[in-house]
Amino acid sequence: MSDGMFIPTRKASGNAIFTLRENAFDSSGSSALNESDNAKYSRLWGRRAIEVLNNEKLDEGVYRLTLRDEEIAKKSTPAQFVNLYSPDPTAMLPRPFGVASVDGDTFTLIFAVIGKGTAKFAELKPGDSIDALGPLGLGFNISEPAHYVLVSGGLGVPPILCAAQALSKREDSSVTAVLGYRSKRFADDLMKEYIADVHSITNAEGTVITLLNELEKVKHFDFEDDLPTVILSCGPLPMMKAVAHWAHERNIECQLSLEARMGCGYGTCVACVVDTLEGRLKVCNDGPVFEANRLGWE
Repeated sequence: MSDGMFIPTRKASGNAIFTLRENAFDSSGSSALNESDNAKYSRLWGRRAIEVLNNEKLDEGVYRLTLRDEEIAKKSTPAQFVNLYSPDPTAMLPRPFGVASVDGDTFTLIFAVIGKGTAKFAELKPGDSIDALGPLGLGFNISEPAHYVLVSGGLGVPPILCAAQALSKREDSSVTAVLGYRSKRFADDLMKEYIADVHSITNAEGTVITLLNELEKVKHFDFEDDLPTVILSCGPLPMMKAVAHWAHERNIECQLSLEARMGCGYGTCVACVVDTLEGRLKVCNDGPVFEANRLGWE
């Protein structure tokens, strides 16, 4: 994986230039466009077939998919996502998955099986191909030196893991990971491949706020240090609201990678809007990363 992959950016790619029905992209052959138009728009959007290298079960209903695509691997920034298109022709809409790690021309996605569409992805095996589009959205801003505190809950691990990988290459920053799980700690070892300072908790033991408070009590964080503390978080909405409030009380920066149901993933369908202090914004195009103070969750 080249170091040039993680160039921090907050500039949107300006994808939303066409208004097309999703079935215009249905590779099953039931396209609303003719074959020539379908090929043209596929090129414009960057949708293409990519190779499946591995599909590993991490936990009950949780999988890590390894895929080969040089463009996605080299251009992705932490918290950007990739649209995968189901091989099931009846599943018209793509599924957005956050990039979890990169390595050369390959990248990984971690996902949970929650319905018929994601169940099809769990069946993928090495040598298969799958249609993909990405990278999409705006990732975390990790351009400045800081003590980055990575906080995830449930299946919010992928963007946090990707941020850990990027930050592990930096000598001007320190990194702490705080991971919350329903039960099995399936991502601890993955996180420790990049950073040593990893703390985790299950629902039976408490919440990520429990862990943050415990770390604060033992002076793991120095909010008065010249190196600012910055929280990067992804997970269930109630958890992220609690994290935003915790950060606000301590006057530290907090960036949240929101999860939302999406139709297109590039700003056309307006299915993933979120209320902010600036009005309603699209999670796919204006995010998925938002500074907590833009959301008014303090």
